[in-house]
Amino acid sequence: MRNSDLARSQLDDRLKDFPAPGDLLRPHRGWIRAIRDALGMSSRELASRMGVRQQTISDIERSEQQHTIQLNTLERAANAMDCRLVYALVPNTTLEEAVNAQAMQKATQQIETIAHHSRLEDQSVGNKDLADRVDELAARFAGSRGLWTEPDTSP
Repeated sequence: MRNSDLARSQLDDRLKDFPAPGDLLRPHRGWIRAIRDALGMSSRELASRMGVRQQTISDIERSEQQHTIQLNTLERAANAMDCRLVYALVPNTTLEEAVNAQAMQKATQQIETIAHHSRLEDQSVGNKDLADRVDELAARFAGSRGLWTEPDTSP
């Protein structure tokens, strides 16, 4: 098993029980404000715990709403409210499915180009044979570097 296969498998295992995206939707006013309000903590109290001015809390909460907050600031706010920051990139599918889909797409494009040229030269190939070639090429692409590189279409 190649390193990328092992890494992909291990990450898929770690992420399989991650909550669904809808379960972690950011509250309308942001996590900081939602947690602070739920704790009954004023912006002045949070500011004191973070060692910043009260106005800075408004700025931090606004930057979270605007998706411009820095991770270190978010972590400091979380720590000040006795929370932990959880940061993850969670794929929409498994990583294995993403790699296989990309490999199939790339293989299909390449085989279609070859099949087109073959038809122009009156050397067409049957659909079953084309499908077999796509599967074979996709399997090779899935295990190789350059899978995510776009084909060069320049003249």
